[in-house]
Amino acid sequence: MERWKGRVALVTGASMGIGAAIARELVQHGMKVVGCARSVDKIEKLAAECESAGYAGTLVPYKCDLTSEEEILSMFSAIKTLHQGVDVCINNAGLAHPEPLLSGRTEFWRNMIDVNVIAMSICTREAYQSMKERNIDDGHIININCLSGHQVFPVTATHFYAATKFAVTALTEGLRQELREAKTHIRATCLKAEDLASAVVYILSSPLHVQIGDIQMRPTEQRT
Repeated sequence: MERWKGRVALVTGASMGIGAAIARELVQHGMKVVGCARSVDKIEKLAAECESAGYAGTLVPYKCDLTSEEEILSMFSAIKTLHQGVDVCINNAGLAHPEPLLSGRTEFWRNMIDVNVIAMSICTREAYQSMKERNIDDGHIININCLSGHQVFPVTATHFYAATKFAVTALTEGLRQELREAKTHIRATCLKAEDLASAVVYILSSPLHVQIGDIQMRPTEQRT
């Protein structure tokens, strides 16, 4: 992680859970982290905790509604002003509504697509453009997925959600292919896990000639 000290990471959905854990881990390793969410109260508290702990990096809370492209673009503009740009983009934000295929409400289907697919794609595009304009050739884009992005479980309420997560899997592979076509060493990784912070550090620590495209993690007691 030495080469990432002082460099900039965007973590979406950083207010709780996996996003907060990843943000804390990266700050601990000396990165300048911008953590975004619709509400930043919890990120502000986490930032204060990181500062009190004397971590080498910093955490900047940023309020952003990822269903709004305008707000996403404004966030990237602010990051450019504050930190010149993004070196690592961790697309963690995601949501699930229990809306079945045969009776689900359209508004909630759209909401899942907007956050899980469209917002992730916009952040990916803007992060890549930020790297490209600054000639950053070793950046990394990490998409946080789940096992529902690889397997459709027999749970009616999750079927539409699974479709959005299958899209994440496809988009990450498509991104990997486009990055290779662009002759860049920027890498793309799709993660499916619960305990992810250490996995993110492992990915970022890998040498530049290694492409980790996908990591799947399960609890040791999980049967499927």
